[in-house]
Amino acid sequence: MAKTVAAAGFADAGLTGRLKGWPQRTKSFYTEVRTEMKKVTTPTRKEVQATTLVVIITVFIFGAYFFVIDSILQRSIDALLRYFSHR
Repeated sequence: MAKTVAAAGFADAGLTGRLKGWPQRTKSFYTEVRTEMKKVTTPTRKEVQATTLVVIITVFIFGAYFFVIDSILQRSIDALLRYFSHR
């Protein structure tokens, strides 16, 4: 019981400490965000076109891959069902 009371008192001290430090942490966070945002650059038109082309090609490759796998699975399951339904 004494440990619970001591723990509750410690939690309150931690809460007030966190509340008192909140404005400074918030200011620090926004300062860091501003610093990081200065490092951000927008891509050039050529970069956007290149990455878009890569995405489109990748989508078609994955589409073809899944079509082939789906067809193989479909034929395999159909053959299995026909085999077991005739027995």
